[in-house]
Amino acid sequence: MNAHNIYRIVFLSIFLAGWGLTGNAAELTIRLNNPPASGTAAFVLFDSANAFGDLRDPAMMVHFPLDGRDIYHIGNIPSGEYALLVYFDENNNGQIDRNFIGIPVEPLGFSNNYQPKGPPSYSRAAFVLSENEARFFDVTLSRPLGEFGRLGVGVGVIARSSPYRGYSGGVARLIPALTYTGSRFQIFGPYAQIGLAGSGKLRLAATGTYRIGVYEEDESDFLAGMGDRESTFMAGLAIQAELPGGMNLSAGYEHDVLDRIGGGTARLALDKSFVFGVFRFSPGIGLNWLGSDLSNHDFGVPAGKTTPDRMAYDPGDTVSVEGGMGVFVEIASDWLVIMNVSAEFLDNNVTDSPIISKDYVIKGFGAVNYVF
Repeated sequence: MNAHNIYRIVFLSIFLAGWGLTGNAAELTIRLNNPPASGTAAFVLFDSANAFGDLRDPAMMVHFPLDGRDIYHIGNIPSGEYALLVYFDENNNGQIDRNFIGIPVEPLGFSNNYQPKGPPSYSRAAFVLSENEARFFDVTLSRPLGEFGRLGVGVGVIARSSPYRGYSGGVARLIPALTYTGSRFQIFGPYAQIGLAGSGKLRLAATGTYRIGVYEEDESDFLAGMGDRESTFMAGLAIQAELPGGMNLSAGYEHDVLDRIGGGTARLALDKSFVFGVFRFSPGIGLNWLGSDLSNHDFGVPAGKTTPDRMAYDPGDTVSVEGGMGVFVEIASDWLVIMNVSAEFLDNNVTDSPIISKDYVIKGFGAVNYVF
């Protein structure tokens, strides 16, 4: 063999190796423990924690017709770290069908016998494929929400700091941490929503929020005689959209449906999730509008409640900017930690109030939850 042919062989080998077409590529053998009798199954490999967390942008996807067998092979896989998803494409549309809030509704399963009760964690399903390695997985298909949805119970706390003059500490309340996720209905601690129209990329939801009272008068001499602030339940509508790159946008309005305070509030918010191990972080920003009834209740001083150090004050409608972080932690397959903490920067009309001494409020919700 002359030198010219040797160079051609070496160049071709390097070219094929770069495309994962040589014998160095790994392969997977997957046994479905409960394969449907007919239809199509998709075998999907992810090599990114963030893509896996949203089940989007896979590294590789292979479709197989279901014909009664339970063993399937995937070859020519470049070496590296992956997580495997298998799902039954019930309507044969080539994609994962999701419910109103984006949770898959078709039967699916993961590598490592992983069965998440919330957003999937890449680290739980991940495995490493070496060159020429042949790996075997057993996968059981099941619907993520079961037959009747997922119910969780636990304990949680709602808390907020105090911007009020001379106020000791903040306001906190221990609450049962009930969670439920169904096809269109979701409870998430003090928040709830029901899907009304649309799904996936754009949807309309009815929403509800438990609103904690912002102060108790005996916590500050400057608030003496003002009375404790009321807790109430807010309800309204929200438009929610999934944007490119995993961004989520929402715009909504809620009103005091118990009429303990009156008025309403509107919010425009944008967030995006990032996955690190078993942690899922969701930083976000928001713009809040507070109607005059609520704003006066929280920050105003009625004419009949004045003192020499506390003049009458009416802040009217107010606007605030808020930045926060949601955290979801999968402690174990059935145990979850849910947290949401944010800083709200108050309107000048609020900080001019005689009972206000700070221009921000730290508020949040946290819970430990067992999911059935």
